Amino acid sequence: MKEFEYLEPGSVQEACKMLAELGDECRMIAGGTALMLAMRQRMLTPKYLVSLGKLRRLRGISFDRELGLRIGAFTLHAEVARSGLVREHFPMLADMASHVANPQVRNQGTIGGNLCYADPATDPPSCLMALDARVVIEGVGRQRELAIEDFLVDYYSTALKQDEVVTEIRVPPRTFTVGRHVRYLRTAAEHRPLLNVACTVREGDGACEEVRIVIGASTPVPTRSRECEAYLKGKPMTTDVAAQASLILASSIEPISDFRGSGEYRKEMIRVIGRRTLEDLFAQIASAEEVSS
Repeated sequence: MKEFEYLEPGSVQEACKMLAELGDECRMIAGGTALMLAMRQRMLTPKYLVSLGKLRRLRGISFDRELGLRIGAFTLHAEVARSGLVREHFPMLADMASHVANPQVRNQGTIGGNLCYADPATDPPSCLMALDARVVIEGVGRQRELAIEDFLVDYYSTALKQDEVVTEIRVPPRTFTVGRHVRYLRTAAEHRPLLNVACTVREGDGACEEVRIVIGASTPVPTRSRECEAYLKGKPMTTDVAAQASLILASSIEPISDFRGSGEYRKEMIRVIGRRTLEDLFAQIASAEEVSS
C-alpha cells in the first residue's frame, strides 16, 4: 500500500471542500472495509483519504410517522440490524442488515459507505430500492436528494459529484403489507450473494394491490422488474400466480456472467428464488388474515 495523508474534516461542508480541492487524488473513507482492501491490492492509490469518522451528525437512526425512517450515512450495518426502530417499522431492512457480508464487515462497515462503493454483489441497495428509499447528498453550498434507482449508475459507479457526500438515507413511511429480502449463496462459506431478491407487497381485498420487486447482485445495479410488478397488480395471491410471476421476473432480467456463475444459471435462480419469495409473502399475508378473523 502506498503512503497517503489522512484528513479529518470537522464538518460536512469542510469535507466537501476538501473533496473539491483535492479532486481525483483523494477518496472518502467511512468504515473502510472495501476501500482499504482495494488500496492494499493497489487497485486504488489515493494520496489523500478524507475521513468522515468525526462527523457525529452522520450517525444515528430516527423515525417519524409522517416522514418515515432516517438513517445517518455513517451508521454501521450492525446498528441498523439491532435498531428497535428499524425492527419495528421495517423488519426486512433489519434482517437484511443482519446478514450483510460477515460480522467483521457488519461491525465496521457503514450503510452510506456501502451505497457509495456501489459494489454490485451486495445486499443493501436492492433492499433499499424495494423500500423506495432515497439518499440525501450534500455538496459545497448545496443539498439534493436522489432515489436509489437514480443514485446507482453502473458497476462501482454512482451519481455523486466530486465534492459531494451522502449524509442520510431516507425510507418513506410504510405503505406495504409485507416485505422480504432474500439472498442466495452458492455455498455457506461465501459472503457475497450470487443473487438477491427484495420484494414488498400491499394487499387489498385478497389481491396484490401494489408490488415492488428488485433483483440485485446479478446485475450491474439493482433492477426493478416492472413487467413482473404490472402482472401481479390486481392478481390473487396464489401459488399459480407466484409461479407465473417468477417466469416473467426471470425473463425480464438480463443477469451478468462471471467466474461466480453464468447468466443462464443466475436467470434460473431468479425464477426459483423469486417464486419462493412471493409464495412466502402470500402465505404470510394469508396467515395474518386468519389470525385477525
